[in-house]
Order: sequence, then C-alpha cells, then structure tokens
Amino acid sequence: MRFEKYQALGNDFLIVRERDLPSAGDPEFFRFLCDRRFGPGADGVEVILEQAPDDADFAVRLYNADGGETPISGNGTRCVAAFLYFNELRREPRVSISTGAGVKHLSLIEGETTRFVFAAEMGRPRLASTEIPIAIDPPQEPVIGARMALDGRYFDFTATSMGNPHCSIFVENFDAIDWRRIGAAIECHPIFPERTNVEFIRVVDRENIEVRFWERGVGETLASGTGACGAALAAILNDKTGRDVNVLTAAGKLEVAWRADGEVIQTGEARPVYRGQLII
Repeated sequence: MRFEKYQALGNDFLIVRERDLPSAGDPEFFRFLCDRRFGPGADGVEVILEQAPDDADFAVRLYNADGGETPISGNGTRCVAAFLYFNELRREPRVSISTGAGVKHLSLIEGETTRFVFAAEMGRPRLASTEIPIAIDPPQEPVIGARMALDGRYFDFTATSMGNPHCSIFVENFDAIDWRRIGAAIECHPIFPERTNVEFIRVVDRENIEVRFWERGVGETLASGTGACGAALAAILNDKTGRDVNVLTAAGKLEVAWRADGEVIQTGEARPVYRGQLII
C-alpha cells in the first residue's frame, strides 16, 4: 500500500488513495497504520475517495488513531490539500474538499516545494447544545459557562462544534493543572454523548491565545485545526478576544477569523514529510 505522510504544526496524517487501501473501513487496520511502534505512525489517516460529489473537487474520509471514523480535522484537510498540490493533482488556486462535516473550500496563499499555506473556509459553528451535542437541561445556545463535575471538582466550559464537538476551558497556567489527565476524563464524560475534543486556553491578550489540545480518539496533539477554531470561538464568545485570533499551539501559530456572516476562516500551513510503501 502506497501512502504519503504530511504534517500541519506537528499534527500528522497519512494520506492514502482509496484504490490503494487493502482493508477499507477496518478500524483495526487504521489503528495499526497510526501506531508509532508497529506501523507508520500518525494522528490519523485521510483517505482520498475515488469519487467526489458534484459540489466538490475531491472527497475524503478521516480515521483517528483509535481506528474510528470522524467527520473532519482542520489540519488534516489542509494536509490533504497540500497532497493535492504537491502531487499536481490540483493547479487552480482554490480547491473544494468534501468531508464528513460538509464541503470545505481552501485557497492557496503560499505554495513552495515543501510548504503550503491555505486559508480554509471551515463553515459556520454549531452553538446549540442539542447540535454539538451536549446532554444538559435545559438546552443552551450558545453554551457559555456551563459546568460539569469531574473527580470531585467542577469545571466551567464553553462548547462549540465545527462538525465535531469541542469543550474549551480557560486556564491561567498549563503547568498548574494535569491537563492531559483532565482532558482524557472530559473526552469520555457522560455530558458528551459522542465524546468530545478538549482545549485548554490561556489568554495572552485581545489578539492571542495559547492552547493545549486533547483530541477525541487521538489523545494529546501538538495542534488541532478544528480545536483551534473551537478555542478561538470560546475566546470570542466570552469576550476575551476580538473576532480575529492568533492561536498559539505548541508547534506554531494558526490564524482564526470569525467573519460577520458567521463563516470561520482558518489560515495555516501543511508540509509533506515522506512517501512510503507498506509491506503487508
């Protein structure tokens, strides 16, 4: 099986053509591919489908490191776009990619041999608790300052969805809390019936936030595209920043803008790493 590996701020993905997959949709196979000791290793696998819907140039399905399918990854979608341009499968400055969270439109801002920067239209966020979804009564829209109990403590959070659920928590200091343990527990908290991604946010100023990510089905990641959107939306909704936010991840910066028309735009890079052939 031929594949290519790409990374966006350290969030890494294997890109595979559907026709090359020996075992389509098999969770155990995708877990093997993502395993960093026994397989090639990645946070997820983006499968480029052989057929795309009429309203998109290409279509993908995304599988997390735990083998489960998930609707979208912002970083993963940019990696797919980088794959398309790197392999000259797309030459026009814009490309549309159908994901499990709808069709996403990406504009190529910079294109070098091994570095591609895209502005991606991520869609409009879902802010209603019933759409995220979150099991709270009464339902809320937006979900700001909601509270959950966890291990004898209470955590206030803001929740959003970019096609996948996000729980955002503001902190003063990352080192003062065991955010990895807390993130793992929140991911599977019963208040989130479909589990959730978790972002821990330190506000720097009105234009910048620093974020640590715990991804549903993956665990700790250096960066997250939809997670950066969720964190920025939480900062905006809580009036901690303006509508243009620099999201500072452990591996670099993503730019997120929430336009007046409701569309979320994310700008960031993606890079090819290597080509490989799996011996199976």
